[in-house]
Amino acid sequence: MKNVGVILSGGSGSRFGGSLPKQFTKLAGKAVIEYTIQIFEDAPLIDEIIIVSKGEYIERTWDIIKNNNWKKVSKVIVGGDQRFDSTLSALHSMKSYDPTSKVIFHDAVRPLINNKIIEDCIDKLDLFEAVDVVIPSSDTLVEVYDDGCIANIPNRVNMRRGQTPQAFILSTIQQAYQEAIARDRYIFTCDCGVIRAMLPHIRVATVEGSERNIKITHPLDLFIAEKLLQSGDPHSLLDHIDLQQLAGKNIVIFGGTSGIGQSMRNLAILHGANVFVASRSHNAVDITDRVSVSTYLADVTSQVGHIDAVVNTAGLLIKKPLDNLSQDEVLSLININYLGAVNVAIAAKPFLEKSKGMLLNFTSSSYTRGRAYYALYSSTKCAIVNFTQALAEEWGSYGIRVNCVNPERTSTPMRTANFGQEDPSLLLSADEVGKTSLAVLLSNKTGIIVDVRKDGR
Repeated sequence: MKNVGVILSGGSGSRFGGSLPKQFTKLAGKAVIEYTIQIFEDAPLIDEIIIVSKGEYIERTWDIIKNNNWKKVSKVIVGGDQRFDSTLSALHSMKSYDPTSKVIFHDAVRPLINNKIIEDCIDKLDLFEAVDVVIPSSDTLVEVYDDGCIANIPNRVNMRRGQTPQAFILSTIQQAYQEAIARDRYIFTCDCGVIRAMLPHIRVATVEGSERNIKITHPLDLFIAEKLLQSGDPHSLLDHIDLQQLAGKNIVIFGGTSGIGQSMRNLAILHGANVFVASRSHNAVDITDRVSVSTYLADVTSQVGHIDAVVNTAGLLIKKPLDNLSQDEVLSLININYLGAVNVAIAAKPFLEKSKGMLLNFTSSSYTRGRAYYALYSSTKCAIVNFTQALAEEWGSYGIRVNCVNPERTSTPMRTANFGQEDPSLLLSADEVGKTSLAVLLSNKTGIIVDVRKDGR
């Protein structure tokens, strides 16, 4: 018996527009379908992945699979013009499979599916033969006649919005499709609809989906998905990442003598990593001087052979009205917070290209909206977000991952110097941020901005 993920990628994207189907449209530097397949590849309970594609995109799909070195994808098969035909094609490809296998069908254009939903579907199939993923409806649903007038307003409490995946015992969904073909019925909105129409005695269970699990249908959806990716999901990053994997990693941290950088250093060393810290006060490494940065990285490489990750936690905050800043303060804020990040990135690139490693930047929650009295700090942090996303796309072909951590208010010496003593219960600890940041270093993600929040959401 297997747990088989079937990713339906046969859509033409006619409502989306563009030269390529929406599943191949770039989202934060990668094709939409790459995020979807990666989730199933990483899902511990998924044994095999089958992808259903339009015939003219099979070669492109295999190229993506090979570039990502995915191991679970067993076949890419041709789908049909309608959803029914694509599912049927997948079922034909599994004729020899154990009929008790669990099959999880998912839309390629729902790239923000999470592993919990997949596991909930698989677990539910121990009790039921068919499972749908749903979320509550926050809007009132209105049923209308053909002329547009209201026919019925059902009680919203009993209404749900359907998502994918939809999961089935293989023999059950095969039987439903055989019955539909025998009755010459081919138009259904989803596979659970086939079960309900053809096998009404089969109960279809539900599991809770997620508001993040959106479907990319229109260009606006792509914008929303990118914002959701930017916000990150620290819990999903930590779910299956063991910090013991840091053992033997070579990590360079710029600004690692205090605050978040220092916490990262201590936690990484505790888990067996080799950590090298650079700062002006510690060893006269100045991130505003690219030669200084390059020389230091070269020295580290000569000691340990390669660098797995370069982290830039260096930052400067001066809380003053803009017109009260001296020229030296203005230059320091720009040079340390932005030029320094540019210098670290450029200097790190050849070393990270060799190791296929990660560059990790840090922003601030102030990047979403400029803050009075630290206009330069918040605007440079906004630039770091854009910079991270651009580099992730630019350096993807080199195998370099580029990400950014966005902590909420965190108890650090820099914050205390500018805001004074604050209620510690309202602040993140540097260790909390450091732990999530190290998990990001071990992830395979790129181009994301990971929020670390006090409320954990």
